Amino acid sequence: MNISVLKNQLKNKMPVIREWLDTIIVATLLALFIRSFIVQPFKIPTGSMRETLLEGDRIFVNRFIYGLRIPFTDIRIFKFNYPQKGDVIVFNYPEDIKRAYIKRMIGKGGDVVEIKDGRVYVNSKEFNNPAVRNIYYYNRGDYGLINQKITVPKDSYFVLGDNSHTSKDSRYWGFVPDKYLIGKAFLIYWPLNRIRVIK
Repeated sequence: MNISVLKNQLKNKMPVIREWLDTIIVATLLALFIRSFIVQPFKIPTGSMRETLLEGDRIFVNRFIYGLRIPFTDIRIFKFNYPQKGDVIVFNYPEDIKRAYIKRMIGKGGDVVEIKDGRVYVNSKEFNNPAVRNIYYYNRGDYGLINQKITVPKDSYFVLGDNSHTSKDSRYWGFVPDKYLIGKAFLIYWPLNRIRVIK
């Protein structure tokens, strides 16, 4: 086959190749935008949130509900809501911000949290969220001692794992700064027999 024929064939295929490349680039940019600003998938690695979330569950996290974080900064814009007590939140672990953690938000800035006789009290009232009603909370760590009342700092959150026996949470390492929030966990999408809204 001579070179001029090859050149003509390649010239004829160029528009198709360019169209495919354009489609791939647009799809990649769209996927990155959705993952960075709207919804991000996560896999649950440990049992710290049993029975709400099991090891291996794959979940979707709403990234924009608590405000869109401008990439590579701590600046948030378009804040639609603040974490509510009882929300299951995903955040950068304060002791290693490259790692994402998932826990239940119990108290926000200014709240006074106490763990007593297996129950959690916020501002002297029992934390009476339906999702945690049957959980026994253990007094553990520097921030979860018996007869200890902890005041949550401004722009921070106190979080606990639903599996209180094994969870390394605010009882051990303290508080989650607002700037470390990633989003709110809202759906288990895999495995199929576990599909459900996260409460």
